Parts: sequence; C-alpha cells; structure tokens
Amino acid sequence: MKLNGIEGLNQQQVDESRLKYGANTFEYKVENSVLKIIKSLFAEPMIILLFVASSIYFINGSYGDGIFMAAAIGLISAISLYQDSRSKNALAQLKTLTAPNCKVIRDGETVLIESRQLVIGDILVVDEGTYIAADGLIVQSNDFSVNESILTGESLAVYKDRSQADNKVYSGTTVASGLAIVTVTAIGNETKLGKIGKSLDNISEEKTPLELQINNFVKKMVLVGSSIFLIVWAINYYRSGGVLNSLMKALTIAMSILPEEIPVAFTTFMALGAWRLTKMGVVVKQMKTVETLGSATVICTDKTGTITQNKMTLVKLFDIEQHRIANPEDELVESEKMLIRTAMWASEPIPFDPMELSLHDAYKEIFTKDERSGYKMRHEYPLEGKPPMMTHIFQNDVGERIIAAKGAPEALLNVSNLSAEERNTVEEAVKSLANNGYRILGVGESSFAGDNFPTKQQDFNFTFKGLIAFYDPPKHNISSVFNNFYAAGIDVKIITGDNSATTCAIARQVGFRKAESSIDGEELMKFSDAELRQKVTDTSIFTRMFPEAKLKIINALKANKEIVAMTGDGVNDGPALKAAHIGIAMGKKGTEIAKQAASLILVDDDLEKMVTAVAMGRRIYANLKKAIQYIISIHIPIILIVFIPLVLGWTYPNIFFPVHVIFLELIMGPTCSIIYENEPIEKNTMQQKPRPFSNTFFQWRELITSVLQGIVIAIACLAVYRYAVHLNYNENTTRTMVFTVLITANIFLTLVNRSFFYSIVTTLNYKNNLVLGIIALTIVISTSLIYNRWLSVFFDFETLNLFQLGVGIAAGFLSVMWYELVKWRKRNKYHDGHHVNC
Repeated sequence: MKLNGIEGLNQQQVDESRLKYGANTFEYKVENSVLKIIKSLFAEPMIILLFVASSIYFINGSYGDGIFMAAAIGLISAISLYQDSRSKNALAQLKTLTAPNCKVIRDGETVLIESRQLVIGDILVVDEGTYIAADGLIVQSNDFSVNESILTGESLAVYKDRSQADNKVYSGTTVASGLAIVTVTAIGNETKLGKIGKSLDNISEEKTPLELQINNFVKKMVLVGSSIFLIVWAINYYRSGGVLNSLMKALTIAMSILPEEIPVAFTTFMALGAWRLTKMGVVVKQMKTVETLGSATVICTDKTGTITQNKMTLVKLFDIEQHRIANPEDELVESEKMLIRTAMWASEPIPFDPMELSLHDAYKEIFTKDERSGYKMRHEYPLEGKPPMMTHIFQNDVGERIIAAKGAPEALLNVSNLSAEERNTVEEAVKSLANNGYRILGVGESSFAGDNFPTKQQDFNFTFKGLIAFYDPPKHNISSVFNNFYAAGIDVKIITGDNSATTCAIARQVGFRKAESSIDGEELMKFSDAELRQKVTDTSIFTRMFPEAKLKIINALKANKEIVAMTGDGVNDGPALKAAHIGIAMGKKGTEIAKQAASLILVDDDLEKMVTAVAMGRRIYANLKKAIQYIISIHIPIILIVFIPLVLGWTYPNIFFPVHVIFLELIMGPTCSIIYENEPIEKNTMQQKPRPFSNTFFQWRELITSVLQGIVIAIACLAVYRYAVHLNYNENTTRTMVFTVLITANIFLTLVNRSFFYSIVTTLNYKNNLVLGIIALTIVISTSLIYNRWLSVFFDFETLNLFQLGVGIAAGFLSVMWYELVKWRKRNKYHDGHHVNC
C-alpha cells in the first residue's frame, strides 16, 4: 500500500545503510563465557564432591579410581552443559520470536519487518499500540502521543508533532494514540535507550513458587546430607582411624543424598516446554507461564477475532431518513450512500481494522469519484468515552470540511438531537440487528467553522445519520474449543466492547454456556467488591467493557482464588493482560503494547491453541512431578544401602563406593531429564479439574508414594545383601547382586512411574522413542560392568551365575511391580465412580 506518496528506501539503500551502521540490535559487553561456565560448574555441590573424591584417590595412590572420578566430572559437566545449552537455545529462540515487528515504507510500499531489520534512513510508520523500535524524527503525524515512561518514568502520554521543539520519537517507547510517519535517525546501541546501557538481559526474573519449593527441597536435602556425611565420617574414623579413607566413605553417602538432578530437570522441562509450545504456534515469553498454564481455572476471552473470524463484512444499513434496514447490495438511495460515505470518513485514512477496510471498500464500489486524495486530516479524536466513539476532521484545499464520527450506537445517540420517537426507532433497529449477531456502529456528522476545536469530541453538535451493521461469523472450531475447556474444568468468560444483544446472539450460535444474560461495564462499576466477586462467578458474558471494568473483573476473579487467563489485542487491554496470571495476546491482530504486556502470544489468533497450551502445561507439570518422584524413589535405596550396613555393623559395611554412586547418578540424570521430559500427555489429563495453583509441589500423598517405593526397593536390596551373606558369598559377589537389584529396580521404576494411574501395559504403548533406547543402553553398560573382566575388577564386582543374576533381577522386579496393584485398585475405583472403561 502506498502511503501519502512517500517512497522510502529501496533495497540497495537498505543494504548500504546496514553495511555502514549495522543492525538494529543491542550489544553489550558480557562476561567471558568459558570462565562463566567453569564458575557455574564449580558452584555445583556434586562437582565439588567429585573433585574432592578424585583428589583423595590420587593422594592415596588409587590412580584408576581417581581417573574415573575425574572422567565422571567431565561427563557430568558435559551432561549439565548439554541440558543448559538446550534450555538456553530454546529461550533464545523464544526471545527472537517475541521481538516486536514494525511497519516501514520501502519502494513506495508499506511492509511489515522485524525490528532488528530497521536501518538508518528507513521511513517508519507508527500508530496506536505500536512499540517504537528506533529513534527518529517525525515527518507527519495525526493526534500523535507517546508513552515515554521507560525513559523518563513519567506515565502520562506526551503529544508530539513535527512543529514542536521535541519532534523526536525514541526506541523502547510506545504510541498511546494517533499515527506518525518517522525517519529513523538512530538504531541499536546508538539510540537513547541503547546509550543508557541497561540491557534487559541483566534483569533477573523473580523465582516462581514452584522454583522456590524445589530449591527449598534441595537445600533441605543438602542439610540432611551434610549431617549424615559427618556421622558416617565419624563412625568410619572411629573404626579405622584413617582420615582420608573415612572421608572417602563419607563422601559416598553425601553423593547418594544430593538430588542435584532436580533443579536441572526443572529448568529443562520449563525451557523445552516453552520451545515445544512455540512449535505449536504459542509463543511463551516467560518460562514461569509454562508452570501456570496447567492451573488455569478461568479463561476470559474477547469476542471479535477470537470467537469470531474478524472478517467484518458490511451486511446492513439503517438510514435515519428512510427508516428501513437495507442491504449494501440493494439499490441504495442517496441518503444511504451518504451514510456509507460518512462512516468511511470517520475511519482511519489508512485503514487496518477489518470494519474500516470494509467501509473503504464499500465507498469505492458506490462512488465513482474518489474524494479521498483531495482531503487531508486536520484533527483526530481517538476512540474513547463510555460508550466509545471516534471523530475525524478532514479539509480540502478550498476549505471544505468534513466532520464524521462513528462508534457505539448509544454514544452517537447521546450526542445527537433526536426526538423521542426517532430515538425509539433507532433503538428498535439496533435490537433487531443485534439479535442476528451483527456488530453495530452509529454514524454521525457535524460542522464547525473555526479552528479552535472542542477539547472533547462529545462537545460537537452531531446529526445522527444512521446505523451500519457488520457480520463477523464465528470461527468454525470455536464450539469444540469451548467444549474442550469445559471438559477440562475451565470456566470461560466473554469480555467485549460490543453490546449485549450482539454478544449473546453470537454466544448462543456457538453453544456458549450461560449465554442468556450479561452485565455491561457501567453496571459492573457500581457493584461493591463483595457483590462483584459473586457476579463474576455467576455471569459469563460482560459487554460494553472498558479498561477499568476489565481490570475489575480480573481482580475479582483473582480474589475468588481463580487462576485467570485473559486474551486481548488492543492498547486498552494492557492493564488486564498484565494483571491476569496468564496474559494472552493475539499474534496477528494484537498491538505491540498488548504483546509486551502479555506473557503468551497466540501466533495465529486461534483460541484452540490455548487448549493445546493448557494441555502442554498440564503435561509438563505431570512429567516434572514424575521425574522428581522417580529421583526421590531411587535416591532412598542408595542412601539406605550405604548407611544401614555401616551403622548396624554388617559384614560388609561399605558395600558401595563413590564410583558406584556416580555410575548410578549418570543413569538417573538422563532418565529423569530426557525420558520423562519426552513423555506424551496421558489420555485422562484434559478431563481432570485444574490443579489448585496454591498446592505445594510435594504433596504428602505423592511424597509418601515416592518414599514408600524407595523404601521397598531398599528392603529388596538389603534382603538380597543379607541373603548373599547367608550363602557365604564374598563381598564382591554381594555387591554385584545388590547392584543388580538396584539397576533392575531402576529400569522397572522408570516404566512403572510413567503413569500413577494407567498400567505398565498401557504406558508401553506411549509414543516415546527415548525409553527403549536409554533402557537398552543401561542394560548393555550394566552387563558390561559385571561380565567384562577389566570393568568388573575396576568396580569390585564379581561375575554372577544364572542363579545369582536371577535372584537380583527377581528382587528388583518385585520391589517395583507391587505398585501396579495400587494402580489397578485406583482404576477400579475410578471405573465404579465414572462408569468409564480405563
């Protein structure tokens, strides 16, 4: 689209400017990445323990063990760095996707580009809701104001035009109203924001409740581990008198207690979950949103463009002179044509809204002579008021003036001098059109001789011209979207600026629950806090909403302990999007202000993606919980196997050494962070109610389940230990049999804990290619440790015969598979209560 005859840069000029001045990105001096990685690794407790253990082995002359521990440091560091890079790469991709776009004029055409592609000399077009991506000089503007609070701290918008002393716009600010054409003068680090030198990368995000719970749990385990470490060291020193030897044995218990996989699993699950959502068309701006998604109890959605297709076809006209409802395709009389003309002049001269595009198209079809190039805008009143309206003043070279307004029918009726009879006629027409689900606008015109325009548009004396009605059909999938939300226990509220009759009509068409009643914004503002909390529970449709009313709804729902997701696309949605637990902006029709305020962006404006997002949130949370329950369950037997024989003075008091514990850690890390992260969503997940967000991650029932699983595995290991001693097996054979029990239990625990409801037979059919691969690798390596002579000597293992191997495998199998009986009982209870075949 050509804009006011401005050509802008051509591609060659763009390339030359970029070559000379660089890209529109912020670049700051960062800490040396290698040093940063080394520092972060040596801050890990497990790495410190391994380093100490390796040093002691070398001091004692056990070079083989020392080299193994040093190799373990390298391997664990590599796994840690791999997981960290996966998380960082996922977040880097998200950062790129959430970077704002901007409109520029190039080769005479208005095009949308990524903000980093801006160059000095570009002609930038900024309008209401736009994020300004570079510094520049205003060339043209209409009723243009900017929010510069990011630079000045002042929240009030600043009005600007080319004639003022301050005729510049600055990167990082947002357009509060109007439109401007700007020549870019500075980009990247050379902008005013860039010179401040505060990169957003330096702002640390607040930890989420789940993250704090996990960190607190790990800290408690570290304290427990430290206490037991000192006890074990003391006991061994008392018995042996050797400082280093007793320290090595104490380090074994410390390694077995430390659950260092848990924080890694949390970061990996959240970052990769956000990345997976992005692949599905849902851009997550903050990792903590992933954590919250599965808890959403209420989704507040707009009507236009979310429930409907946002096509806005002009379908009906009501002319005040003719007193009839006409179709635009009919033979229109002069007054009906003028109604369309006035509505077009009340629209933006460069239309982007579907309704305004439709009006411009209708004008071109009806009028052979196009007047638009002969008029320039003198003044603009933006969409505002309760109910809202907007007014444009155009003037040509000979001084002829057009003052046109459009907005909510009530807004135009309030500023027009109509008789009671005429007003009743208009209201009947509004009701008739609204009952068909049409979006209705009132249209008016005025005249004004001077140049000292009123401060408020409502102060003009308007002549009411009539009504124009648009039909925005519902999206084809919206009924199933609502049904999916309802099935998942999520309530849906419609919050819209449209009138009640139109909204309720559309709601009925799509099978929306509670479509028979609504509350409008003015009525809502009169309720007390207690009344409002009840109203937002009982009511599902809120019409004629304005920013303050939307915000009150969100806060009332939050006061009711609801976890609120809110969709929005306009400038006025910013406060509500920010206030909601999950702010959802539309990728296509959403303003940059809405996108900046939101925590999540639907790329294709498709609400069905929110069903996907909620399912993903629930899946991630459930899988993270499975991973952590697995970690707890498998750590308990390792701790008890190391601790109990020592404390009770059994025949072989130190059955495991650091090399054994580290080998088990190397198996557990990939299992919890790779297998469980890749698990599919369980089939009953979206038929359950949302989990209360206030719930602690480690609920007693689940924690007891994990502890009980771990204790049973420990009992099996210790029972095989005692059995081996009873049969007079030597220490290495006993150690190997206990190790076999633990490895077998680990494998079957991985399979059993893929679901705490469905049987292992069902979960084996889950699509997760990593399960068999990692289990096969575990079996191959474990078998090699026992049956490869060099490896078995190094690990102090003994080659087992079939009987000894069978005892170990059977004990490991039984120590885990008992939980299948618990799951079978759960399914029977569920079947009895829900009459569903599970």
